[in-house]
Amino acid sequence: MKIVLIGQPNCGKSTIFNHLAGYKAITSNFPGTTVKFHESRFRLKGEEIHCVDLPGSYSLNSPEPAEREARRFLLTQEYDVIVNILDASLLGRGLELTLELLELEKPMVLVLNMMDEAERKGIVIDEKKLSQILGIPVVKTIAYKGQGLTEMIEAVMKAKAENLKGNPISFSRDVEEIISEVMEDLKRKSNAINIPLRFLAIKLLERDEEFLKLGGDGLEEFRKKLERRHERPSDLVIASERHALAMNIAEGVSKVLTVPKPSIGDRVDDWLLHPIFGYVFLIFIFLGVFMTIFQLGKFLEEPLIGFFDSLEESFSRFFPEGGLRALFQGAYQGFSSGIGIVLPYLLPFLFLLSLLEDSGYLPRVAFLVDSFMHKIGLHGKSVLPFVLGYGCSVPAVMATRILESERDRVLTAILVTLVPCSARMIVILGLVSYFLGPFYALTVYFINLVVIALSGAIFSKFYKEVTPGLILEVPPYRFPPLKITFKKVWFRLREFIGIAWPLLVVGSSVLAFLQHLRLEDFLNKVFLCITYPLGLPQELGVTLLLGILRKELTLLMTFQALGTRNVLEVMTPSQVMSFVLFVTFYVPCVATLAALWKEVGYRWALKGIGFSLFVAFFMGILARLVF
Repeated sequence: MKIVLIGQPNCGKSTIFNHLAGYKAITSNFPGTTVKFHESRFRLKGEEIHCVDLPGSYSLNSPEPAEREARRFLLTQEYDVIVNILDASLLGRGLELTLELLELEKPMVLVLNMMDEAERKGIVIDEKKLSQILGIPVVKTIAYKGQGLTEMIEAVMKAKAENLKGNPISFSRDVEEIISEVMEDLKRKSNAINIPLRFLAIKLLERDEEFLKLGGDGLEEFRKKLERRHERPSDLVIASERHALAMNIAEGVSKVLTVPKPSIGDRVDDWLLHPIFGYVFLIFIFLGVFMTIFQLGKFLEEPLIGFFDSLEESFSRFFPEGGLRALFQGAYQGFSSGIGIVLPYLLPFLFLLSLLEDSGYLPRVAFLVDSFMHKIGLHGKSVLPFVLGYGCSVPAVMATRILESERDRVLTAILVTLVPCSARMIVILGLVSYFLGPFYALTVYFINLVVIALSGAIFSKFYKEVTPGLILEVPPYRFPPLKITFKKVWFRLREFIGIAWPLLVVGSSVLAFLQHLRLEDFLNKVFLCITYPLGLPQELGVTLLLGILRKELTLLMTFQALGTRNVLEVMTPSQVMSFVLFVTFYVPCVATLAALWKEVGYRWALKGIGFSLFVAFFMGILARLVF
């Protein structure tokens, strides 16, 4: 059985998917696009269920690429049941999407999630009455606690077995008359349309460009007829009709018994979103996250590296002197560094990032820094890709598609590659924090923010277009279930284990073999054009080259190229800062370059590479002079 999860953003859809799928989920792209969706297979009550989690969608009539692809999936793919999830505390708004989904004439289940939030607001919903009106099963859930999910699957099985497609709700009589006339006209023109006629007729009246190509010819008279009756554009007529229907249904099946009292979250927001204290808390929260990662990483790194170093001597005895031993030692150092150097910093970072996401704090960060983003010439929505960039640059670049204008997408995509991702964070913490102290690492982050802000301000001067304001939905605070948090951490850690770790091993082996053959000297001389102006040891040339594959490689290759883990034996603090600032800003990893190429085209991707190299050189030389 194949089921599709769809709902408006922040309705808890992904939480339900995570409970059902756990870490056994895969991420796929819609064909021919960079828009992603998640899918998983699991067994329940003896039946295998294929679950697809579509991107959050406010409606089926949106210009947003992700929402357009979700609609295309619903219209073209084979599946058994639609599971529509909505926020029960915002029932009227959520039902607008439900009314559109009913027009697809597919078996369907409605899930009223976040019932605890509805109850807090004093809202009581009669789900049996709502089920009777819509003609589909209605289930109440509290997803983050896992409540009601078994009942949800039982309802899905019932919807499939009994083919419960629901009752499309009628609009006003005069609107329905015109919809019927359009349907009759479509029937006369073609019998080969695979889209439900009512759904297609409504979309044509809404002037949906994608459907106008299918059968929009000769329908202008119907749209004008509708517009004359209501004295408004036809798409606004349909939208207002749907909105009124949704609100009427919501009012008919729900009651507000008590006036909601301010919650703990509301009181917390009085401080965290305060125009002055909000920024103070923001700084302290991120300082706390940074110091926690640093202290934990430093505490774990020393004993782990000591343990693996002692084992290396024992294992090396089994290999004869020469190239074979060099290969083994390189591979072993890559493997052990992944555990001893990378994981102590990466694990706490991923864990704390997941806590910030699932608690609902990150959207509040976006709200706080929105005005700052506009001052540097970027759209407020650019905050979200920048926040994602601290985890990984690839999804951060891809997230720029949420921006409406090409100008905002291009500028944000280029600037987001300058944000120190988790891989570059490992380099910053493993070199600067460990050897020079956390104050120097904070200085690197501060410099990074200043450079991004100045770059945004300079780039925006070339465009006269003014960016619109930010409309952002802020979810309620949640206590993230540790089970889901650990699964999310594991889901993100798999990329390091499956991609970065093997590259660490292979890259370390290659460098060790090059050193054995004395070929690295030649490559290092080639890269003197980089290392010499920065005042860096010549041995770091190959390190910077291999770092383009994965930034984690830079840290490991540095130790291996210098022949010591104590970097300060061969480099001055000024050289360490110059090296780390160069690594922070120069060409992003190959995966990020591919994403950038795909999102903004090869011309802007090449310009972005050139710009990052310029900034990296400038900051590296400046660090050499200042520190």
